[in-house]
Amino acid sequence: MPETWRRCSACKEPIALGADYYVCSVSTCQRKRTGLAFCSVSCWEVHLPGANHREAWALERVAPKTKREADAEAASGSGSGGGGGGGGGGSRRRIVRPEPVQRKIKAPEPEMPREVLIVASRLKDYIRARSTYNTSENVLDPLSDIIREICDEAITNARREGRRTVLDRDIPRRT
Repeated sequence: MPETWRRCSACKEPIALGADYYVCSVSTCQRKRTGLAFCSVSCWEVHLPGANHREAWALERVAPKTKREADAEAASGSGSGGGGGGGGGGSRRRIVRPEPVQRKIKAPEPEMPREVLIVASRLKDYIRARSTYNTSENVLDPLSDIIREICDEAITNARREGRRTVLDRDIPRRT
């Protein structure tokens, strides 16, 4: 019978040295103090109702192959595998990312409301402070069109990098 590395956190069955086991993807479940390790995905699922995770999955790991490796792991404090290479040599981590979608952004749909995107009072205050000039209401529509073009380009840049959040670096620099 193979030597026991640890016991499953759910069913308390032994996890043998060198055997596959599972940890929760949530960092609080991987802390040294918590140290959850599960012998199967079904045992991992048992802890979900009480854990209140928003999003979690089971990460497959490999237990240390020898008692010496297990002791060294315990002494170093890496526990059941924090982010990267924990888990004793044969750790496997799967990172799932959606593939970036490469599509052309179409012009706004005709039925889409063409609302003004500029705060009129702020724009008028700025122009008056810079030049003491007045500002016509007709300036707001062309400025809103320019803002839409810049936003569409920023959306394209974020999409190209595989993100669903537009960041400041996505805004094209105009000189």
